[in-house]
Amino acid sequence: MGAPRGPDAFSAGFLIGLLVGEGHFGGDGRQPQVTLRMHVRHEKLFRWLEHVFPEGRLYGPYHHGGRDYYQWMARGDFLRRRLVPLVREHLPRLDDYAAARFRSMCDRYRLEPAGEPRPEPRESRRGGRRS
Repeated sequence: MGAPRGPDAFSAGFLIGLLVGEGHFGGDGRQPQVTLRMHVRHEKLFRWLEHVFPEGRLYGPYHHGGRDYYQWMARGDFLRRRLVPLVREHLPRLDDYAAARFRSMCDRYRLEPAGEPRPEPRESRRGGRRS
């Protein structure tokens, strides 16, 4: 079985637009994650995400605190090998705020352009860190 085919240009652009406008680039302290949370009235959009990006995970609908929403998450190999490279490819077109949020997640979780984790810095013989 071959590598998964990438999304078409519309799908890639639409997802990136959603993530820039409504997404969260972060993590739980142990692993990176990208989250998209929106009102249940956008269910059709979330079903499209499930179809086009099946490696992501859809949760909900949730109903609490007067809010009704779905939450789509990207983690693990899908995030590292597909989503991070996709967003990074379009990074020059993102606004500064969204680009900074994305870079912060990549730095915090040591994500490289190809989605591979960066190696940990080695300790020198004197106890200092080397890159």
